[in-house]
Amino acid sequence: MSDTPGGPGSSGQGPDDNNPFKGTPFEQIFSQMGGFGPGGGMPDLNALMAQMQSLFAPHDGPVNWETVTDLARRAAAQEPDPTVSPAQSGAVADAVRLADHWLDTTTGFPSGVTTTAAWSRAEWIVETIPVWKVLVEPIAGSATQALGQAMPEEMKQLAGPLMAMLGKASGAMVASQVGSGLGALAGDVLSASDIGLPLGPIGKAALLPTNVAAFAEELPDVSADDVLLYLALREAAHQRLFAGVPWLRDHLIGAVSEYGAGMDFDTSGMESKLREVDMTNPEAMQDALAGGLFDPEPSAAQKAALEKLEVTLALVEGWVDEVVSQATAERMPAAAKLQETVRRRRAAGGPAEQTFATLVGLELRPRRLRDASTLWGSLRTRQGAEARDGVWMSPHLLPTASDLDDPLGFREDSVTPGELSEEEFDAGLRDLLDGGTDGGSDGGSDGGTRPTE
Repeated sequence: MSDTPGGPGSSGQGPDDNNPFKGTPFEQIFSQMGGFGPGGGMPDLNALMAQMQSLFAPHDGPVNWETVTDLARRAAAQEPDPTVSPAQSGAVADAVRLADHWLDTTTGFPSGVTTTAAWSRAEWIVETIPVWKVLVEPIAGSATQALGQAMPEEMKQLAGPLMAMLGKASGAMVASQVGSGLGALAGDVLSASDIGLPLGPIGKAALLPTNVAAFAEELPDVSADDVLLYLALREAAHQRLFAGVPWLRDHLIGAVSEYGAGMDFDTSGMESKLREVDMTNPEAMQDALAGGLFDPEPSAAQKAALEKLEVTLALVEGWVDEVVSQATAERMPAAAKLQETVRRRRAAGGPAEQTFATLVGLELRPRRLRDASTLWGSLRTRQGAEARDGVWMSPHLLPTASDLDDPLGFREDSVTPGELSEEEFDAGLRDLLDGGTDGGSDGGSDGGTRPTE
């Protein structure tokens, strides 16, 4: 909204005063076309009609992902997004190759990198859309279903054949929100695994040179080469962990999607709002949408599942932090400063985490990253890297929230594997896993993030 009253072409009114979509998700669509923004008027009607046709075009599932991708790319294009040069691609490939070499000395997990990539922001959007579908569709479906269930019976009878259109409208609003959110997120992420989840294709270690350069500008006393290598180390470490622990990828992504699918909505409040809506009055519809029809309320089971999910994310980020710290200890003097900067960025939750919270309904911030890193480092110091990495054999072996309360005491009294015979070690492992792992991938999914029955 303009800060200057009485701007050109108005009589004491700002440009938003004539915006009938103010406060609704459609305002985001029109603002991307140059309308209703500071100094903007009505959007281009041809562009508006084309966008509306796209939003309501036939599609499978609760969200039109072609529209999401288009909106996200439009949003990302509001800031410069230069095409990645061959030199940048080569620099990323060289950095990942060196990072993998350094990591060979810190963990027994083999390299998980099969290919490297330097992405523009638009390319990040396209490459990560398949995973976003899995993460977002459950909560989008729940929201659309909740809107239909909350509509009073008399309104359903009045709407009649318009019910299908209402579902399309709901899906269009979700697509608008997701597209705008991904566009904003694309301007902040540094790599394919930056938010702790494997968003990119399996085995592809990818960094975003434009965003990496912006991140490096915040650290004027650290060379750009060191920044790139450090971030490549983190990306390569994520790839090693997800490749070396086959159940982990589905474990995390499945937990997030199940959380969204089970989201409860305050349908009583929604119904109350809908009863007050005059469907012939656009302003009344606007007020209802602006007031927030969708107010998700996590159930007790989801809150417990969220805590376990946050612990697992902290353990992933803590393991990456630990092995990268070990790899750079005698090689990169600036690593300590980079480590602290990344820790604060991840734990505080920047635009990436805030956008994810909007899209999926939860924040993926490893608040206990430091505790997890300390736990992994302590275990390695006492029992070696093999014992540290061996904890990832099953989700049932992972540290819990209470273990993070005392990270130095995790398995303090346990005997190191080197002091056991092979038969004794195998027998002990069977005892630990007895009755909990004979489900293949299902066993992995059940091991810490499913809501309790």
